[in-house]
Amino acid sequence: MAERFVVAVVAVVGAESTGKTTLAAGLRDALCAEGRHAALVSEYLREFCDREGRTPRQSEQASIADEQTRRIDAAASQHEIVIADTTALMIAVYSDIVFADTSLYASAVEAHRRCGLTLLTALDLPWQADGLQRDGAHVQQPVDARLRATLQREAIPYGVVAGTGGDRLASALKAVRHALNAPTAEDESGSHPKWRWLCERCGDADCERHLLP
Repeated sequence: MAERFVVAVVAVVGAESTGKTTLAAGLRDALCAEGRHAALVSEYLREFCDREGRTPRQSEQASIADEQTRRIDAAASQHEIVIADTTALMIAVYSDIVFADTSLYASAVEAHRRCGLTLLTALDLPWQADGLQRDGAHVQQPVDARLRATLQREAIPYGVVAGTGGDRLASALKAVRHALNAPTAEDESGSHPKWRWLCERCGDADCERHLLP
């Protein structure tokens, strides 16, 4: 019989050039170093752009979102922790902004709700070009605003990860450790409040606002 894992999917989302890929890889490496069975699911959109030599058309957005979700689900079936370098929700947001197409939100939100923790990367890093992946610094604010509005509208808790270098990773890692050690809904002791990172502004994962009764 295959080993059963307690699955926690950590979604790393945010506007372009905010350090998502670096942060996601750093989280995976740090968790593996602690002896956790962790996997990294890379951004499929990047793979698509590299393979096709162009950005996707509107008609291709849904299949890219579906493939991102499929890869996350596949990894979650085999690992204790999955670090997802974006989810289908990012595809939905970009489809909305670039093509004025809101049709991807419903399925993207449904898939994103399976994530145990959502980390949103702050707009505090200098913008860097990255081939076909990035449109320019001018799109950061609109994407960040649309993403935050969607998470808030759908009542999906998230925490903002800010800072540079090791500080950014340390903040995110602290949040992941909190979430992994939080009592589950099945915990009958009632001695500890369940922890969820709710704050959309504070970058401190130890903030008392994150403890729910």
